[in-house]
Parts: sequence; C-alpha cells; structure tokens
Amino acid sequence: MGFEGAEESGGTEVPQSRFRYNSPFVQVSLIGLVCFCCPGMFNALSGMGGGGQVDPTASNNASTALYTTFAVFGILGGGIYNILGPRLTLLSACSTYVLYAGSFLYYNHHKHQAFAIVAGAILGVGAGLLWAGQGAIMTSYPPANRKGTYISIFWSIFNMGGVIGGLIPFVLNYNRSEAASVNDATYIGFMVFMTVGTLLSLAILPPSKVVRDDGSKCTNIQYSRVSTEVVEIAKLFGNWKMLLIIPAAWSSNFFYTYQFNNVNQVMFNLRTRGLNNVFYWGAQMLGSIGIGYIMDFSFKSRRTRGFAGITVVSIVGTAIWVGGLVNQLTYSRGDLPEKLDFKDSGSDFAGPFVLYFSFGLLDSMFQSMVYWVIGALANDSETLSRYVGFYKGIQSAGAAVAWQVDTHKVSFLTQLVTNWSLTTVSYPLLVVLVLLAVKDESKADLEEITKEKEAAPSFAGPASEK
Repeated sequence: MGFEGAEESGGTEVPQSRFRYNSPFVQVSLIGLVCFCCPGMFNALSGMGGGGQVDPTASNNASTALYTTFAVFGILGGGIYNILGPRLTLLSACSTYVLYAGSFLYYNHHKHQAFAIVAGAILGVGAGLLWAGQGAIMTSYPPANRKGTYISIFWSIFNMGGVIGGLIPFVLNYNRSEAASVNDATYIGFMVFMTVGTLLSLAILPPSKVVRDDGSKCTNIQYSRVSTEVVEIAKLFGNWKMLLIIPAAWSSNFFYTYQFNNVNQVMFNLRTRGLNNVFYWGAQMLGSIGIGYIMDFSFKSRRTRGFAGITVVSIVGTAIWVGGLVNQLTYSRGDLPEKLDFKDSGSDFAGPFVLYFSFGLLDSMFQSMVYWVIGALANDSETLSRYVGFYKGIQSAGAAVAWQVDTHKVSFLTQLVTNWSLTTVSYPLLVVLVLLAVKDESKADLEEITKEKEAAPSFAGPASEK
C-alpha cells in the first residue's frame, strides 16, 4: 500500500514532499501542536505560581500527586505507547489536562483541595503517557542527523502554547493589578485549548506509517506485546546508559518549583506574572533553536557536537544560576520583597524579569540537549519510547519531591543551591555517556540502514533492542 504524497519505484516508496501527511516534519509538528494545547497551557497555569491562586498549598499538593503518578506512568508509558499506538494513548492522555484545569475552576469557588489533588493524580497518569509518546515521536521519526533540528521545531511549537497561555491571564487580569487569584475566564480559556489538543491527537500516525525523506520507515513493527514491554522496561533500571541520565532527569523539572513559586509568584503581582510567562516560554523557543543548531550543525562529528552542546549549556547554566544567587540574596521567606509590576515598578522590574527570562532559556537548552543525547542512543521508536519514558519518570519523581520541599517551607536559598548543584552534577555524566555510547555517522552505518530498509519485512512482533 502506498502513502499519500509517495510513489512506488521498484518496490521502494519514494516520498515527494516534506509536507506530506506521513512525513516526520508534519508528524513532529502535529505532536508539537498537541503539546501546545495541553502541556503548553498547563505550563502557563503552573508558571503563574500556585496555579493562579494566592495560596500555593492546593497547587503544591496537586502537583505532588501529579508528579508521583507521573513518575510511575512515565516509566510505564513507553511500554503502553508501544502496545496501544499513538492515537489511543494520546487521546486518553490529553483528556486528563482538561480535568485538571477544571479542578482549579472549581477551587476558585469552593476552596476544597480534594478535587484538585485527585485531578492532579489523574493528570500524572495522562502526562506519563503523553510525554512517553511525544518523546518517541520526536526522537525516532526524524532522520538520525537532524534530530536536534526536529527537537527544536517541536520545542518551539510546544512553548508557543506557554506564550499564548501566558497572554490569557495577562489580558484577562490586566485591569486587576491588586488581584490575588485569576478569574474564571482564565481557567475556561485553558480548558478550551486543552480540548482542542485532545481532538488533534487523533491526527498522529503510528510509526509504521511514517516515511522519512529517504524512503525509510521509522519501524517495521506494528504492535508490541505486554510481556515484551514488562521485560524491556525492567531492564532499563540496570541499563548503564539510563543510570548516567538519572541526575539530568531528576534536575530537569526540579527547578520549576523554585522558579514558578519562589521567583515569579513571590516577586511579581498577578498580571505581571502572566506577562513574565509570555517571555519565559518565548525564551524556551529561542533556547531550543540555538542548542538544536549546535547539536546538528556545529561540527561534522556527531560525538563532537554532543560535547559542544553540553559545554555550551553548562557555561550558560552556570552564569544564569550565578545571577539567580545574586537575586536571591536580596530576599528570603522571612523577608519577602514588595510585589513588582511591569508598569509601576520602573527599573526595579528589569533585573528580576531578565533573570526569569533566562531561566526559561536554560530550561529549553538543558532539556533539548538531554533529548538529543537520548535520541542519539537509538533510532527505533520502540527503544526510544522506553528511554524517554524512563527519563520522564525520573524527572517527575524529582518534581514530586520539589513541590513538597517548597510546601515544607525550605528556604529559598537552599532550594536555589540544590537546583544549581543537581544540574551541575549532570554535565560530566552526560559527557561520559556521549563518549561511550554515541557513535559518529559513517558510510558503513548508512549502508547498514539502507540494507535494513530494503530487506526488512513488515511483521508484527516484539521489539528488540540493539
């Protein structure tokens, strides 16, 4: 059977356009739009600090429940994705985002935490499935030498959701400079976008139907089996490659609690927090494009590009955390600063604003770098869905701990130093991983891929990791 936009020549399907429906570019763009609508809006909601409420306790507890279940289903998500395929996995996952936003609409009126906490736990299940599927699509659909570019394409579309999501509370609360909690329309706006994203997930194709520009398929395997996935997921905990990624995974969402609650919420009023988030998520787009270029085009050797990317992120990250330390020394839990407003605070607004913007830049650079490293460890969708699921599971376990650290009133300075230390420890371990596990592209590799593409039959059976 041929594909849309493809012709058959000698038994080999030759794609005609990058913009055909079954191309990696279109499919990665589509998953970017899904994440624009669902986790993108969730990020905007979380980025306001406290879920848009004056008291962050309900949001912190809901986030703890969320990331606890996320940790479990992030690890299991890759296997579930391999069994169910993208459409059913993503449709069920995206619907949980709508419920979560609705729980804060309810909290706006009744101030009962239970609904938000339960919705958070359910969202953790959905988020684990969504991000495992997203990671598999983003890292396995593109050609091996352009994974950084496709990661940056995804990250830019996804974080545009945070930009638009930041505009929603900014515009709807613009004339409420003294408001403590966002209004109902803000939560309803988030829910509308999340519903659109849920429906859009039905447009994602399974990897067996996606054809790269060179005519190769992402996989010849149609479905995996439960027994296969249980065994392969269990193996991840003894896989030395995954063990080296653990510090990077743990730290990569750990810093959100500090940035959202203890910088954005503590230092700025409500409408300014919305504006800040527009630039925070906008900075993520710039960061992902920049690091994507370095990881794909800076040097001929793929391994050297990996070293270069890690070096750049480590230098930029250290500089930003130094700026964060300078800012943090000006206030504490016992000596909170006066709320800043983008219109009324004058030059006092500039420094903290640039710092928060820089935090967004660092987040995208760090995570895009880690995704590139993971994507360089394998090419097939089945293996990468498990690797990304493991990464997201560990990441979410770290986030669950971070939200409770803040709930228990650990000092702001201690949180900053902890975040800085965790990210710093991860850099040399990623260097070791690239050194030992990432191979340079060669003519032999390309010939082997070509032979596999021409000779491999299409069959249904368990995936095997090479």
